Amino acid sequence: MTVKTDMSRFHIHDELTAPDGSAPLIKSIQTAGGAVSKFLGVLAESPAALRAYTRMRTELHTGKLPRATRERIGIAVAEWRNDPYTLTRYSRTARSAGLGLDEVARARNFTSSDEKEAALLALLRETLDPNSERPPHHLVEEAREAGWDDEEILDAVAEVALAEFESLIASAAALPQEGDPAVLRSAA
Repeated sequence: MTVKTDMSRFHIHDELTAPDGSAPLIKSIQTAGGAVSKFLGVLAESPAALRAYTRMRTELHTGKLPRATRERIGIAVAEWRNDPYTLTRYSRTARSAGLGLDEVARARNFTSSDEKEAALLALLRETLDPNSERPPHHLVEEAREAGWDDEEILDAVAEVALAEFESLIASAAALPQEGDPAVLRSAA
């Protein structure tokens, strides 16, 4: 059954309604114990987009960046884009990755109490800034001096792109919230 809420602009598929090209991926996500979120349900309408997203996400999750760093990046980008759907999702997964409410709140502003994390987030904030042609070179050097190597920095930039993609899809679909955004309220 295709779920269509009064807020969603696209069909939210499940394993029974997904197009033939997406159904195997949706089923494999469920078989692996993963939930098919509203985001994935919408993305299933385009098998190519679903494959591209899952491949990029899988590759980045096997990279060198710690999970907490990836979650901070997702929170920061969601806040930057003013996207409540992905902000709520990343805030929830950040808590399960061990980030406290104070760190969730800091991540919303591209910062952290951890100096290493803060240096990387400062670079990423400038990378996203539409008024900045390029991030200043000193921010790359500061991230390196804080302990990030070039592979990790590039993985972080790719995480920004992944989070932006998620936010763009959630925004285009006007995805309704999943669950209670209480963690978001308490971290505000």
